[in-house]
Amino acid sequence: MAEGGAVRAEAEAGGSTGFWAPGSQILWRYRENAGAGFHIARPVTVVRDDTDLLAVWLAPGTECVKPVLSDGTPVHQEPLESRYTKPRTVQRDTWFGTGVLKLARPGEPWSVWLFWEPGWQFKNWYVNLETPLVRWAGGVDSEDHFLDISVHPDRSWHWRDEDEFAQAQRDGLMDAEVAERVREAGRSAVEAIRAWGPPFRDGWQHWRPDPSWDVPSLPEGWDRMPAHMST
Repeated sequence: MAEGGAVRAEAEAGGSTGFWAPGSQILWRYRENAGAGFHIARPVTVVRDDTDLLAVWLAPGTECVKPVLSDGTPVHQEPLESRYTKPRTVQRDTWFGTGVLKLARPGEPWSVWLFWEPGWQFKNWYVNLETPLVRWAGGVDSEDHFLDISVHPDRSWHWRDEDEFAQAQRDGLMDAEVAERVREAGRSAVEAIRAWGPPFRDGWQHWRPDPSWDVPSLPEGWDRMPAHMST
């Protein structure tokens, strides 16, 4: 299923039944902020989708959309003090590395990503604090909240991107009320880590993708606004 039209057809089919079947190809997107357009779009393959969990696979070599500065400079190369104030655009790029398994539970203000080293040596879990995923016929949408957590195989953990979280507040991208909700979500995630609750205890680090799956294509209209959305 390599063509963008096939991606959309699978997504529409999943949307009509309520859940996507394993092997369906959908989009996982992020908005810049509430009411803004999308600046991250990643075609992914559904691993599992039910009332408890959405699990998707971002395969190596997948064409994605990512934000860059207007002159093409990668965002991470810009000094933090001006990273969020300089004009931006988006560009297409290819996902590098060994692929990522993304897990999200309905209504939860974070998703958990699994990373591996080459040869399927498990590296770590990554808790991405974000708005709860909103579903539409073609995939899921969210808004990133800058602050993240790394969780290691020995169950140790540490905060990530605290400097970006603070800068986003200084630049007016997040007010005090939202920032406190993000901190509270982070504290809840840490409680789940310390209790070694799902998905950390569920053995996802041993999962492997179906070798018959094609790498999804980035469909036309990847940035379209959905007509109907649900959590």
